[in-house]
Amino acid sequence: MAPSGPDVSVVIPAYNSAEWLPTTLEALRVALDATSWAAEVVVVDDGSTDGTADVLASIGARYPHPLRVVPQDNLGVFVAVWEGLRAAESAHVLILNSRLLLHPGALAYLAEHDALGGREPWNGHVVTDPQTPLVGRFWEVPTGVFWSSYLANPRPMLITPDNFDRVPKGTGCLLIDRDLMLRAYDASWPAENARFTSDDTKLLRFVAREVPIRLEPGFSATYRPRTTVRRFLSHARNRGTLFVDSYGGTSPARSAALVGLGVAPPLAVAGLAVASACHAWRAVAGIAAAAAVAVALPAAIGGARRVPRRALVAYVAYILPFGVAFWRGLVRGLVIHRATLWRRAEPT
Repeated sequence: MAPSGPDVSVVIPAYNSAEWLPTTLEALRVALDATSWAAEVVVVDDGSTDGTADVLASIGARYPHPLRVVPQDNLGVFVAVWEGLRAAESAHVLILNSRLLLHPGALAYLAEHDALGGREPWNGHVVTDPQTPLVGRFWEVPTGVFWSSYLANPRPMLITPDNFDRVPKGTGCLLIDRDLMLRAYDASWPAENARFTSDDTKLLRFVAREVPIRLEPGFSATYRPRTTVRRFLSHARNRGTLFVDSYGGTSPARSAALVGLGVAPPLAVAGLAVASACHAWRAVAGIAAAAAVAVALPAAIGGARRVPRRALVAYVAYILPFGVAFWRGLVRGLVIHRATLWRRAEPT
């Protein structure tokens, strides 16, 4: 008997996304029209306060695919995606960030490669909107430094435990077997503070141990980042917390490095204060120089790896407020996730 239900369930976690959802859903419609897939759309409203529910009600009345809204309190992306997975009626789920614009041929590319007929998940190739305000280009420097091998030459590849930390991946544009993703959630669910649990890296680390994840430029989208400094810094703080959950406990060295990142800034400030009070100006100069090198090094590496000039300008302009916000989030993460920092890492 043929399976009932849609070919694919599109799960979109949304928080205060009224500004983005109309174009996100329109781009999704265009991409779906290029396939023969029957689709449903499940939008999880994560306690929005900006009229997201009204926007969805208006769009849903005329949208060509069934569109359901699952409301929840503001519990974060991790829980929102889980609720969407539970509500999905298809065995195949496309998790889509509410700020993402699928490219017109993205889903046709998946259909041509029979993505729904295989077991491997598909991770989208996502680029930053080049028209975004300056602050939105900041993240292109860190990603250009850490994932330069792929970003300098985007090409089809498999994400495995061996290369997991060297290639871009995320759950903002991910086609995956629903049951596999639910098992990743079961393995990653925290004892408490699910709001501050990694919504991508931790889950995908489990998935990559189960089956390779396909990363392909043909399955592509454009991401529209935060466009105000306030939202950028709020997001930076949150990413600092999730960074601890993503990497803490994966190895003793990484856990020690996270603790080092947490204690180094206050130690440096204290050292500067003591050295200044003692008129030890060489020590002051040494500490200041070390800090300057640490801040400038990513920009220098990014420039050598041909990160766009506008992204380099954004990095220079916002690295100091970003560093403070990210550090605050990281310290919060060290406190929240302290019980898992020194756990025994699972074998890969």
